[in-house]
Amino acid sequence: MKVLVVAGSSGGHIFPALSFLEELREKHKGAELLLVLPKRSIGKQFISKDDFPVKYILTPKMSVRPGALFKYLLGSAQSLEILLKFKPDVVVGFGSSDSLPLLFLAWLFRIKTLIHEQNVVPGKANKILAKLVDKVALSFAETAEYLNINPERITVTGNPIRKGLVKLDKKEALNFFGLGDKLTLLVMGGSQGSHRINLALLNVFSGLGSGLDFQVVHLAGINDSELVKKGYENLNIEARVFTFLPQINYAYSACDLVISRSGASTIYELMFFEKPAILIPYPFAYAHQLNNAQVLEKAGAAYIVKDSELDYGGLKDALKGLFADAKRLNNMRSGYKGERLNAASLLVDLALQLK
Repeated sequence: MKVLVVAGSSGGHIFPALSFLEELREKHKGAELLLVLPKRSIGKQFISKDDFPVKYILTPKMSVRPGALFKYLLGSAQSLEILLKFKPDVVVGFGSSDSLPLLFLAWLFRIKTLIHEQNVVPGKANKILAKLVDKVALSFAETAEYLNINPERITVTGNPIRKGLVKLDKKEALNFFGLGDKLTLLVMGGSQGSHRINLALLNVFSGLGSGLDFQVVHLAGINDSELVKKGYENLNIEARVFTFLPQINYAYSACDLVISRSGASTIYELMFFEKPAILIPYPFAYAHQLNNAQVLEKAGAAYIVKDSELDYGGLKDALKGLFADAKRLNNMRSGYKGERLNAASLLVDLALQLK
């Protein structure tokens, strides 16, 4: 069996795709696998040739400008070449406009197709593809309302999380960072960091005043790590700053509170580790992160601070309230109830049924 997987450039698309591939390799050891990513993908930072065969194609953001159109046509030609050479039995897409050419061509050639939508509100690409592909997998049941297709083609699988994510003893996780046992915050801005959150947090911490005993694990992204590191040094706050952290399970296991954007992968990781959170949805890209964050807010497991409120004390007020009342964090943890779906396994089963 040959399975081709195509994903977008960000971690929110790539991590579920990798989780699916790892599960498929375990369940169907004879399967021949190929992962296709855009050339600008962050996957180049952490996917090696020993993990999975990867092909990188040219897929610029869609635009009517002549240069972008030419590149998109070139990427489509590369997609066609990959399809003709690899000859997959099934093509599985994990969203973004980067996946459009490959999945459209697969549909034209009558190859079996499956897409997975990570967010509550589907992106434009998956809205289009949902009308063509054989099966549509969803992270959230609410997403079905946004797709005008036969419900029989829809399966709620949840969102696959990274295979290496396992819960660890808190003391072991803190030792990994060389930190003591006190209130620990995990700050993240998505797979590539968030300059806006980085600056806002340093500003908030500088205005919190003395008497608060806490420490921070901060994933600042490649551009801001030195700036953030110096900021914590100037504030005399114990912090461990990373551009990117492959061993993210240590960070989740060590922390008491997460401050983060609210991409679908982050939401499902928070659910897995049952961590209270302050979520700052990314305000662009159709504002789909707000809908993701509301899933945890409704469950009582998270507070939402809008990006626009970062300049007006919203984050500072939320943090002060949580620092002042330790019971609140415990109450937020209790919002994580119910059985979790094994998303990767369900997705693999769907793909195998298509063969």
